[in-house]
Amino acid sequence: MNSKVSAFDGWIRSDFVTLNNELEALYFAQEDKANVLGVGDELKQQLEAEGRKHIIELLAQGNTDEGFDQAFDLLGNVGLYMAACRRHGLTDPDTDRTSPQEEASALAMHIAASIGVVPRFATAHLCTHNRAVAGQYKRFTDLADERCFVDYNSKGILAFKRAADALMRVLPLGVSHPIALDLFKACAHALEEVRDSNRILFETLDPARFFYCVRPYYKPHHVGSQVYRGANAGDFAGINVIDMLLGLCQANEPSYGRMLVEKFLYMMPEDQRILRDCMRRQSLMDEFLALAPAHHNSSWYQKHLSAFLRLCELHGEIANQHHEQLVHTYIVRPSEQMDQKHMGQLTASGPALQGLLKALTDLRDRRAGNYREDILTRYSELSRLRETLGRG
Repeated sequence: MNSKVSAFDGWIRSDFVTLNNELEALYFAQEDKANVLGVGDELKQQLEAEGRKHIIELLAQGNTDEGFDQAFDLLGNVGLYMAACRRHGLTDPDTDRTSPQEEASALAMHIAASIGVVPRFATAHLCTHNRAVAGQYKRFTDLADERCFVDYNSKGILAFKRAADALMRVLPLGVSHPIALDLFKACAHALEEVRDSNRILFETLDPARFFYCVRPYYKPHHVGSQVYRGANAGDFAGINVIDMLLGLCQANEPSYGRMLVEKFLYMMPEDQRILRDCMRRQSLMDEFLALAPAHHNSSWYQKHLSAFLRLCELHGEIANQHHEQLVHTYIVRPSEQMDQKHMGQLTASGPALQGLLKALTDLRDRRAGNYREDILTRYSELSRLRETLGRG
């Protein structure tokens, strides 16, 4: 890491966090905790100016070609800075035609174009590719609730990745292979870790602190003239690999396919490759359905299908857990207490809250295999497979 990159990284890990801490304390002390206008203006100007100074020096230095990891890390630092400017009202896509952080936009777009990712901070920058220095990794603030949110999101993402890896290793073996049962068990263990990690997160994370002091850093904002949505904890391939290999979601279903296309550049390049490969594969559910007529009496079929259906149940349980606890407890309920003037900028993904809730409900029902008449779910196929259990 060269000296200018190192200096910017040091600022992100120190003064940047301190300034955000001080601003969050001012916001949270107000009756209208969502208001940022006219609050801490000197601190905001200091944050913007100090960050800009580092970025101007990096722009003047040009591309030092230090490899993907260094470039991605630098992009994350630029992205954290721009997201903080957005959080503190120094830029607003509702009123700005382009980003006021011109130098940061230029640097972000240059780096992103060279490595094939979106030009803003992504989930990976905080969770899976966030190098710790002396035990401390990068965050916006030192607030305990932000640390809790990042820690348990990271645990969940890594467990989802282990579950997805186990399922992908079934593909070249086939569901009847003896080792497939071991892989199904490994996948189940990883999904249980996701569920348990989420449970601890929801027991620990304070809804008000999350809603007012953590969530606002994930808002959409301009990079140049383009508005990019906020980072999302689902911006990695693993969860969609599980969706599709279990057969609960299908890439050729229009709304699910649009979601996949939209999230590609928010993922690491290796995740992009994994997801593209998975989109062309036959699901394990379809493999069981094809084998059921001839093999439902086989002992391997009964054991392997039972283990497979357990995975579908766990995946649906996690989807319901996310929907009922994270979405409703940490977004919907706090928003009911918020001044209506702030509602237009509530969600990280851009759409109004009701539109987002419908999309999330549809996704939950696909992942859970729930009965729906208005959207495609695998409720009927799961019912047919369950009927073949116990007939061996």
